[in-house]
Amino acid sequence: MHAKDILVDAYTRIQEEVHAAVEDLTLDDLHRRPGPDANSVAWLVWHLTRVQDDHVAGAFDLDQVWLTQDWEKRFGLDLKPRDIGYGHTSAQVAKVRVDSADLLTGYYDAVHAQSLEALRGLTAADLDRVVDENWDPPVTLAVRLVSVLSDDLQHVGQAAYLRGLLQSA
Repeated sequence: MHAKDILVDAYTRIQEEVHAAVEDLTLDDLHRRPGPDANSVAWLVWHLTRVQDDHVAGAFDLDQVWLTQDWEKRFGLDLKPRDIGYGHTSAQVAKVRVDSADLLTGYYDAVHAQSLEALRGLTAADLDRVVDENWDPPVTLAVRLVSVLSDDLQHVGQAAYLRGLLQSA
């Protein structure tokens, strides 16, 4: 098995967990926050998808699906177009509201498709390519892809936990 095959498998697991986290939740459940400053399932899934979209597109010199496939317009959020949710205040978290779970999973699936297309074209040498020189040491493609994977899995785990809290209440 090659590194790209491991990455494809890992990113596909994110997709499976995103669908499981939002499946059959009501709109109220998608937006419910267990505390005044806590994140909702909708925000968590939106954020992890925005991070993957932004970071993978940037690493592969691609356009973000959010902007090129009109997901920004479909969501209609009162946020800046390139906002990915990093450092959001409680008020900004509250702005992330969706009309359906299908909107969240549809956007994730579109980002996932672009991510997999990029990952399937990887060579071993590509993984050593520096994609961000703003860090010391500079970030390679391998490090960026694992970082996105880690961040997304943490957030989808939070969404799954929150789903469990909502369903047990």
